[in-house]
Amino acid sequence: MHTVAQVLIGIVAALHGYFLVLEMFLWQRPPGRALSGFDADTARLTAPLAANQGLYNGFLAAGLVWALVIGSLATQLFFLVCVIVAGLYGAATANRRILIAQALPGALALGAALLAA
Repeated sequence: MHTVAQVLIGIVAALHGYFLVLEMFLWQRPPGRALSGFDADTARLTAPLAANQGLYNGFLAAGLVWALVIGSLATQLFFLVCVIVAGLYGAATANRRILIAQALPGALALGAALLAA
């Protein structure tokens, strides 16, 4: 179960790295616009907000990678809970798809990490 937990945490970190790229660098291009559903003008106007969001996703990814490298269960749990809370808040305030894209993978990784402990 330990290996499963580590792989799931790595997947969550990779997802957040991908979110960083989408939100910081591709927001006004087809992949980012497909994610947001915004037209070109709205994407341009919201790009600074998306970039800020992307930066936070990058911090989550970095924290999860760091937690894996140092092998700290407590750090892994902390960052996974942060991912889940961010996913729940995003689903409540922005788009319910965030539950599936962010909160669910975080919850699965958290469950696996707790079972492995």
